[in-house]
Amino acid sequence: MGVLLGIDVATTGAKALLIDETGAVVASATADYSLSTPRPLWSEQSPADWWAGVTACVRRALSQGDVDPAAVRAVGLTGQMHGLVLLDEAGRVLRPAILWNDQRTSRQCDEIRQRLGKRRLLELTGNDALTGFTAPKILWVREHEPEIYAQARHILLPKDYVRFRLSG
Repeated sequence: MGVLLGIDVATTGAKALLIDETGAVVASATADYSLSTPRPLWSEQSPADWWAGVTACVRRALSQGDVDPAAVRAVGLTGQMHGLVLLDEAGRVLRPAILWNDQRTSRQCDEIRQRLGKRRLLELTGNDALTGFTAPKILWVREHEPEIYAQARHILLPKDYVRFRLSG
């Protein structure tokens, strides 16, 4: 019988859930990872920690459910939003991810509002520029870490980084 694998890349840990074709839970497992606050208002994580957490809890769920990995018919991913993951041309992580709850980008949010005008920004995006969102974080990296910004070729969210690692 086939199973579906759900993976949640949350802020405090990863979760894997296996369900069968009837929707019944076959097994689940979690793995915690740490959050770094190197300065006040900053919040970062290592994408390598997400990957280690995901692989650990998927292995545990498969083992607990006595499921052959070949029985997995589909994988669904969910997770924390707006985290900035920068990869170079070879797909290597350039810096710790700046998370959704990081508040360092208030000046960059002001810059976005000033450049576009708040009304035009809302027309284009449906949102104000908020410190937790990804665009201000990109501007922050460009301004404060230009050598990293210059190497960046791919911008991903946390769950999409895991998707990248799963699929290449």
